[in-house]
Amino acid sequence: MSNPKIVVTALYHFVKLEQFENLRQPLLDTMLNNNVRGTLLLASEGINGTIAGEQAGMDKVLDWIRQDERLANFDSKVSYTDEMPFYRTKVKLKKEIVTMGISGIDPTLKTGRYVKPE
Repeated sequence: MSNPKIVVTALYHFVKLEQFENLRQPLLDTMLNNNVRGTLLLASEGINGTIAGEQAGMDKVLDWIRQDERLANFDSKVSYTDEMPFYRTKVKLKKEIVTMGISGIDPTLKTGRYVKPE
């Protein structure tokens, strides 16, 4: 059995992200320059998305995201695969990173109660 060479990372972070529009092009360029595909959403409430690429490229993109102290502590889940799961590379600007459909909600200010797994 071969070792999967594609790293897939799902990530999100709710944080007050002022001027998030300014992150779009440099983040997209970093992804393209490192052969990382997938979609990331940026909004005033944070970042969300799933990206994939070879380990070295993924490390560079994730390090680029972490260089912004507002995004440094994003939550992520990592998996591995033999084939690239995405065809495109996109960084989209959105009103919300997770669609709630309810105006006036700010997930960076109030969250639910955290429960430890059993």
